[in-house]
Amino acid sequence: MPTNVYFNPFPSSQVTSEQLLVEDLVIEAMKIYGMDCYYLPRSTRDQIDYLFGEDTVKQYVTAYPIEMYLENVTGMEGEQDFISKFGLEIRDEIRLLVSRRRFVATIPLIRPLEGDLIYVPLVKGFFEITFVEHENDQAMFYTLGRGRGGNVYVYALKLKQYVFSNEIVQVGISEIDDEIRNYYSKTNITLSAGGSGTFANDEIVYIGSNVATATAQALVYDFTPNSSIQIYRANGSFTVGSVLKGNTSLAERTISSKSEFTLMDSAFDDIQDNNRIKTEANNIIDFTETNPFGEP
Repeated sequence: MPTNVYFNPFPSSQVTSEQLLVEDLVIEAMKIYGMDCYYLPRSTRDQIDYLFGEDTVKQYVTAYPIEMYLENVTGMEGEQDFISKFGLEIRDEIRLLVSRRRFVATIPLIRPLEGDLIYVPLVKGFFEITFVEHENDQAMFYTLGRGRGGNVYVYALKLKQYVFSNEIVQVGISEIDDEIRNYYSKTNITLSAGGSGTFANDEIVYIGSNVATATAQALVYDFTPNSSIQIYRANGSFTVGSVLKGNTSLAERTISSKSEFTLMDSAFDDIQDNNRIKTEANNIIDFTETNPFGEP
C-alpha cells in the first residue's frame, strides 16, 4: 500500500512524468551551467592485448560534441604535478557529468566507456575516461524513486590527463586535429639541393613508386623550401639517399640526413624526458662481453 494514496507512489515498473520533468530540468541546467566538450570513442576495441589489458594501437577517428558539467570547478584533482625519479609527471584528474538521455541521443554507444577520450576546449586538454559511475549519489541518487531502467539522470565520469604516445587522433575537426598534431614526435629531414615541387602540410610523403607499395610514409608537419622537412606519424625507414615524394603536391626531394626530436614544450609533459632517459641509460648500461648480465 502506498504511503499516501493521493500521490503517485512512483512504481518501479515505469517512468513517471515527475521523473521526466526532473530529468528535463537536469538537462537544461547542464546546457546553462555546463560547457561544450567533444567525446572521442576508441575505434579499436577488438585489438586488445589481454595480457597487459591495453590497446596495442589506439585510434580515435570520430568526435561528438556534447554538453558536460565540470564537478570539481575549483581546480584539478588527483596527484597533480610532482617530480619522481623518472622526471616530471602530471597526473591531473577531473570529474564530468553528462546526461544519460543526451548521451544516448548524441553518441552511438550504450554508455560512456573506459578508454575513450574527452577533449575539453576550455583547457585545450585531452582526458581519458578511467571509470564511469552510473549511481552517483552526489548527482541525484534515484530522485522520486526508481523507475524503469533506473532514473539516475547522469553519468559521472572520472578522467585523468591523457598520456599521449603517438596514437592516431584524426577526427576531421580542426580544433582537435590541429591541437594534437603538435604533440606527435617528429623527424627532421635535411634535403639535398635540387628537386622539384613544394610539399604541403599534412600531406602524405613516401619513399617508393607509389603510396600503396611505399617502403616508408609519413605526414608533413612543416616544410622549409630547399632546406628541410619535418614529418610525423612516420611508418617505415626514411633512409639517406632515398627520394622523398609528395602524394598530392608531387614534389620530390632527396634525403641527405635525418634526426628525430621531441619538442620540450609538449602539453604531455609526463613523457617529455623519455629521450633524455634513453640517452643517459645508453651511457650507463654495459652490454659488452665482460658484463654477465648484458647481451652477448
